[in-house]
Amino acid sequence: MNIGIYQSAASLSALERWQDTVTENISSSQMPGYRKRTTEFSTVDAGQVQTNTGANAGDDTVQSSRFPQASSAINFIQGEAQATGRDLDVSIQGDGFFQVQGANGQMEYTRAGEFEIRPDNTLVTSSGQLVMSENGRPITLQPGGGSLIVNRDGTLSQNNTVVGKIGIQKFADNSMLAPSAGGTFIPTGGATPTAVTKPDLIQGYLEGSNVSPMHEMVDLITISRAYESNQKMITTMDTEMQKTLDALG
Repeated sequence: MNIGIYQSAASLSALERWQDTVTENISSSQMPGYRKRTTEFSTVDAGQVQTNTGANAGDDTVQSSRFPQASSAINFIQGEAQATGRDLDVSIQGDGFFQVQGANGQMEYTRAGEFEIRPDNTLVTSSGQLVMSENGRPITLQPGGGSLIVNRDGTLSQNNTVVGKIGIQKFADNSMLAPSAGGTFIPTGGATPTAVTKPDLIQGYLEGSNVSPMHEMVDLITISRAYESNQKMITTMDTEMQKTLDALG
């Protein structure tokens, strides 16, 4: 049994998964608050395989075989704050997430502070999700209350009147957050958020993604070369096996 062929095939599968991750990063690199997806490689023990190294049965040896595998993770390093000059754009400096409510009522979390005001004067995300206040309720602005001012601590005011405060939440372990549609995250495994007591927000800025398109392009080249190398290895081993079979008649 030629374990090498199966190991190379497993490598091809892991490389394909890495390529999918890199492609997603490139396509989402301009999305505010997007967090880079990463691929981590490890090996899994596939058990022991008996191989024959000589003419006699006593020459058999037992070898442990390991196969490569890929797993996904998320890089939560902060992206660069980009000036927009728009009053409803808000960027978080440091730790934390905006808490938003999806259409199904579930609480989700995002770093994208590209907000809008609905006709009913409720503050929502660009995709229509309700932005939650520090007390976990939707934020309603004053009708015709003038331009919105966002203070560093998240306090919202119109015409010198405080109308609410954006709630910023954080998690003890961000790896417990699963990506959802629209660049939001959903806590898993019982993870619960806690309020950031001293948030630092800046108005008129959006946090960009933490993806470097140039780095991702370099990764694509690396993947292509590794994929080609494993394909050649499989072809070579397959050819050698065929030669052996032909020689044995």
